[in-house]
Amino acid sequence: MSRFYLIFFLVLLSFSSAGQNLVKKYVKFADEQYKKGDYFYALEYYKLALESDSSNIDLLWKYAETHRAYKDYRKAEYYYSKVYQREKAKKYPFSLLYLGLMQKQNQQYSKARETFKLAKKTYQKEAEGYLYLKAVQEISSCEWAINNSKDSLLIDLKILPPEVNTSNAEFPHAIKDGKLIFSSLRADSMNVMEEVLSPMYKTKLYFSEIKEGVFQPNELLDSLIIENKSRGNGSFSTDGKTYYYSVCEDEDFSYKCQIWFSKYNQGKWSLGQPLESIINEPGANTTMPSIGMLNGKEVLFFSSDRANSKGGLDLYYSERLTTNDRFSTVIPITFLNTLDNDITPWWDNSTNRLYFSSSWEFGFGGHDIFYSENSKGEFQKPINVGWPINGPANDIYYLSQTDTIYFASNRIGSNSVKNPTCCSDIFSSFSQPLPAIIDTTLITSKTRLRERFPVQLYFHNDEPTIDSWDTVTPLNYLQAYTDYKKLLPDYIRENAKNKLNQSERVGIIQTFFSEKVDKGIQDLDSFSRVVLEELNQGGKVKIVLKGFASPLAPTGYNVNLTKRRINSIINYLMDYQNGVLVPYMAKNSTNGPQIIFEYAPFGEYKANQTTSDNPKDPPKSIFSYEAAIERRIEIEASSFISFENQFPLVAPKSTFDAGQIKQGQQVGAYFMIENTSDKSVELIDLLKSSKNVTYEISSKTIGPRKSLLVKMFVNTKSSKSFTTEFLDISINGFSEKQRVSITFQVN
Repeated sequence: MSRFYLIFFLVLLSFSSAGQNLVKKYVKFADEQYKKGDYFYALEYYKLALESDSSNIDLLWKYAETHRAYKDYRKAEYYYSKVYQREKAKKYPFSLLYLGLMQKQNQQYSKARETFKLAKKTYQKEAEGYLYLKAVQEISSCEWAINNSKDSLLIDLKILPPEVNTSNAEFPHAIKDGKLIFSSLRADSMNVMEEVLSPMYKTKLYFSEIKEGVFQPNELLDSLIIENKSRGNGSFSTDGKTYYYSVCEDEDFSYKCQIWFSKYNQGKWSLGQPLESIINEPGANTTMPSIGMLNGKEVLFFSSDRANSKGGLDLYYSERLTTNDRFSTVIPITFLNTLDNDITPWWDNSTNRLYFSSSWEFGFGGHDIFYSENSKGEFQKPINVGWPINGPANDIYYLSQTDTIYFASNRIGSNSVKNPTCCSDIFSSFSQPLPAIIDTTLITSKTRLRERFPVQLYFHNDEPTIDSWDTVTPLNYLQAYTDYKKLLPDYIRENAKNKLNQSERVGIIQTFFSEKVDKGIQDLDSFSRVVLEELNQGGKVKIVLKGFASPLAPTGYNVNLTKRRINSIINYLMDYQNGVLVPYMAKNSTNGPQIIFEYAPFGEYKANQTTSDNPKDPPKSIFSYEAAIERRIEIEASSFISFENQFPLVAPKSTFDAGQIKQGQQVGAYFMIENTSDKSVELIDLLKSSKNVTYEISSKTIGPRKSLLVKMFVNTKSSKSFTTEFLDISINGFSEKQRVSITFQVN
């Protein structure tokens, strides 16, 4: 809309009837702009309407919704708060959830966590519904963000120059023949205040040639233009001869896309055609194609909201059968799909990882970028790629090319004339010698141990080894956990017997299993991994195990029961990674790395004595939340024990495995070397394993209780097969050395 039209409309309204009729005209016009996706002008007129009717709850809701759509998180938070204060999520149930999400996107993680806790309580009557499940997920996500927001990858992010980015929205898609192909949501002509002077406001594909690292002025990829449709996304087939991209109907900004393809040959593009209906399911939004080699087969990854999606856009793939662009049965990536949108898949052939963005998995706010490794044909648990690639805004469209990563983000610092987070720009990092095989983990061992306790692990009644006075058990905790999870339907059934507050009791016990039982096994795995890293550095680890029981059985029996539960944890640690911890658990080592256990089997001594101990009332004494919360083991603390005259250097993570690489690729890792002593130490030598190794350090002195960053890189041009390269770090006064290593396999 032009400024002239805005002024004309205001003049026109000035001649209309005053009062409520005027407000109705403002609202009607604002609604029309919102529907078209013109959020800036929708906000202008909702604001005018609110100035005349500030108490109108419906107007406040529309104003908040439009600020969220415009990605103005600060103002959206303010107005969702006003809505919730007025109606307490009764008229607009999403007001409380959206308030928490906006607080999270404003990086107020502690505040957002409390809002989500309130939301969980508010929505608990519908414990299977999206609002409740999302609130529960976001409580844990905020806790994750609090614990991980200080951990930052050492990479230098840069926003691409004006030759690529504008004050509109840009998204990266592919690199081909030295050109970055990207899409941009921009009009054919606009003025400096972002006013559209042309009605053709569509997403289009562009390219910018990269000459010696410098981006050239972008050009419209006009070969793929289709009248009155938006074009975006894109990925080349493995032979580089076919380009798959999205063609979208965007009436009122409600996108409905199909995946099309065009043949590419020496800079020439064929006329685009849609893929067959096995991919473009009729009526579905099918978009964001990415080609990759999965298990030796060329497949097409994409996102779609087809009939079997869990919620919104889900991730799918289909094998490319022939060169005439036919595909096999579409397979949902069920393990990675969530109730929210899972979008922008990109497959990395060099690491066997699928990168994608999700607003459901634990993240810093909005959409975060994750990767999932595919091992033996199965996708693994998604990993957040970390800060600063991810932040509280929306981070999407990750891809990498040789030594550079690209992604889109609407974070603070992106280009905009009005709202600083309205529009995405393309960011990149040139500092990684090889994306995805450069390790920059810098968390110190002491910090990591401190963040991993207390670990709380829960058990079913009288488990493990039912009806026994033994103090030991052959089972390990993983087996106990698996059996416990199978009983969830029984817990739901027993809690549903309470007719007075049935939905509340069922919701509480479901939350207990998701937030306590499941979290416990995840924490135990993380804890075990960190303990092993400590021991590998020569440290001694003290672990305090406290056991608790509900008061159902006699006290003496419960003490033995908690000893069995503690023993199941010991068994888990003995079985961990095929017994890797067993040598450290033996008591024949006094100076070397060792695990020292301290046991505290409290039985029911510290249980809530108001919890039912009536064996004839299982819903209360066995299946209730009050009973279940008492049956646990706590790993209360663990500590790194240092001794006088001990070699003071510690590398919390001393080895980086780069996996399979191509010969000639550069690999590297950042190692944090800690001085655990109270005196400064001087590095006297850094011995390289070969001439292929280079390194960077900022100083040869490490102060007391201080750390030094060592950057190690390996040139693999002459490497063959399985290789280990290392640096041995020596200091004055000690014959020992601290070794840091990089391992890899050259294809």
